[in-house]
Amino acid sequence: MERILVIGASGSVGTELVTLLKQKGRQVIRATHKKDLASDQVHLNLVTKEGLESAFVGIDKVFLLSPPGYTHQDKLLIPLIEEAKKQHLKKVVLMTAMGANANEASPMRKVEVFLEKSGLAFNVIRPNWFMQNFNSYWIQGIRGEGKIFLPVAKAKGSFIDARDIAAVAAELLTTDQHSNKDFDLTGAESLDHDQVAVILSRVAGKTIVFQDIPSEAMLKNLLSAGLPQDYSEFLIMILGFFKEGYSERITPHVEVLTGRSPISFEQYAKDYRQHWM
Repeated sequence: MERILVIGASGSVGTELVTLLKQKGRQVIRATHKKDLASDQVHLNLVTKEGLESAFVGIDKVFLLSPPGYTHQDKLLIPLIEEAKKQHLKKVVLMTAMGANANEASPMRKVEVFLEKSGLAFNVIRPNWFMQNFNSYWIQGIRGEGKIFLPVAKAKGSFIDARDIAAVAAELLTTDQHSNKDFDLTGAESLDHDQVAVILSRVAGKTIVFQDIPSEAMLKNLLSAGLPQDYSEFLIMILGFFKEGYSERITPHVEVLTGRSPISFEQYAKDYRQHWM
């Protein structure tokens, strides 16, 4: 039975991916920075590299992503790809972000290039902004004031459900049909945040609105929430790209790779209704 190591197994994508891989009959090993381990977990600290070699022993394939809060993703992930090569893994599936390949000097792009040149079978998936941001990162304003506070004006985004990302990753980890290719992943529609607010309001049965705010105010909010300065500035930068229209593009890859249409924002809002209530 194939053993697949999942980095970020407790996140929005990783949790769903673990379930899907088990349904496909694979043995899943969940990486965790904790040392109190369940039977299906291995200790791996991406920052200190503690547990790196042992985590990859006996592994056939691996799913990689960088945890939130870090801007130098290359320093975290390139050593993992090196270990995957050392252990002769059959495949590496790397998740970065849509637009990561726009700048060859960006840390995420450095990881992509390193993987592409590693000689390992690989896939790179670049999802657009997650729908799940609205029930996590942006939820405080929605719950507290009934407002989505973001510095993005009228720009649209083809938001993607994390469950669709996981479905794509599961397909790529269990087949070789699409090896050595990269895919930008989006939802099937582009919405601005006023349209998002209308959908959330309808599902929640209460008024939720979007309020455009200056980037400086957003940065202050992020720092007040305890995010590191460099990561907060990184988020402001990519929100600026959103405002400029770079997140509006729609790709067909979710449907091509999974055989079904992406989850709509309306369906996402209904499935996560308890967060808006």
